[in-house]
Amino acid sequence: MGLPVLVVDDSTLARRLLINALPEAWDVEITQAANGQDALAAYRAGQASVMFLDLTMPGMTGFDVLETVRSEGLDSFVIVVSADIQPEAKARVKALGAVAFIDKPVTNAKLMPVLKEYGLYE
Repeated sequence: MGLPVLVVDDSTLARRLLINALPEAWDVEITQAANGQDALAAYRAGQASVMFLDLTMPGMTGFDVLETVRSEGLDSFVIVVSADIQPEAKARVKALGAVAFIDKPVTNAKLMPVLKEYGLYE
């Protein structure tokens, strides 16, 4: 069984692009969520050892998801993937427990240093 990875974005295309940017040899089981509520359900079901999280989603934003995960103990590596590159947004997600912030569009070259830094991929 691979590492549980959750990809959260309201855009199907953005989720597909992120999944395609993951290393091919990475042994993972990918779950997808299109909104914050589904993301939290997957997280609580143990499907998010690593979570790739968009910030801008209708209803429950990525910030809301981070706040909830943090209040519940944060036993997930949360990597925010967003087009919101404002310094305030980056600082806020770090304060909420995200380990990294990757600007969209996601590429393998942007992902690999983060995955290697946290020992998620060798």
